[in-house]
Amino acid sequence: MEEWKRALEDLVMKVLVTGSDGYIGVHMTAALRDRGHEVAGLDAGFYADGWLYGDAVALPPTRRLDLRRVTIEDVAGFDAVVHLAELSNDPLGELHEAVTYRINHAGSVRLAALCREAGVGRFLYASSCSVYGVGVDEYATEESPLNPQTAYARCKVLVERDVGKLATDGFSPTFLRNATAFGASPRMRFDIVLNNLAGHAWTRREIRLSSDGSPWRPLVHVRDICEAFACALDAPREVVHNRTFNVGDTRQNYRVAEIAEIVAAAFPGCVTTFGPPSGDNRSYRVSFDRIAADLPGFECRRTAQHGALELHELFGRIGLSLEDFESRHYTRLKQLRHLLDSGRITSELYWVPAPQAA
Repeated sequence: MEEWKRALEDLVMKVLVTGSDGYIGVHMTAALRDRGHEVAGLDAGFYADGWLYGDAVALPPTRRLDLRRVTIEDVAGFDAVVHLAELSNDPLGELHEAVTYRINHAGSVRLAALCREAGVGRFLYASSCSVYGVGVDEYATEESPLNPQTAYARCKVLVERDVGKLATDGFSPTFLRNATAFGASPRMRFDIVLNNLAGHAWTRREIRLSSDGSPWRPLVHVRDICEAFACALDAPREVVHNRTFNVGDTRQNYRVAEIAEIVAAAFPGCVTTFGPPSGDNRSYRVSFDRIAADLPGFECRRTAQHGALELHELFGRIGLSLEDFESRHYTRLKQLRHLLDSGRITSELYWVPAPQAA
């Protein structure tokens, strides 16, 4: 292990992060740069208007480019690609299901094929534990049957399958199935469970659940996701070549009602309200034993309790308002609907070119 650590000191890669301006992406680029890698970004820019805090955050050089328009020249010269750039959650995938498949499935597989052709050695793909869909009593492992319930999750399964077939001695894909993210980010998201409950608690003094709170969800802090990718990038090739890792901590599986209790402890004085049993039948617990055992240097360092307290401190520091919390900038579905309704993007989710000056 010590020899491996010493070897890392001399390992500097040129890394392209797609989706670099997203909720995870801004942390991902920072985490990789902190490890000494040379990092560039690529992002379509759908969410570029949203910036909740942190004026001094240094962003890498970033190209505004749709995933579907990437060429081999755009990826040539990089040692690794960290691929985050997809339509990013289940409700969004249902908004335009056919477009979701064209971006998330076909676009991601095409990107991987271009990377292989260009000689990019590592390809790290951000998959999701939502591929497990409706779990059974035992904890899902990387070998468990997959049961995706949405277009978003089905695309993840298809990308894992098709990119895995591209693996060669010179092209090593790795699939990281992230648990449900939480935690602060300058490109904040309030449409994921812990962040959403914390936002309600701060702005309304109410912890508002849209269901009865019974479904299970595994959680992972956004910075721990970035650490997992950084460790996979630095790991010996044979450890990660064409392998899948659930990203999280087995102790961080919660019922949604338990997440509400964690938020209530960090935001005292709030009322907790429940909705009816949800028509969304996704519920799954996940084992993260493989990543803990096999990925050198990785461990989850932040709990849900840590994340709730972190958000309480942040909201107080920036004076989070109800207007901020409800803003389209921090909810993926609201923002894309705004861009569609205002005619800034087409029904295929391409930017409409700006009029040329006379």
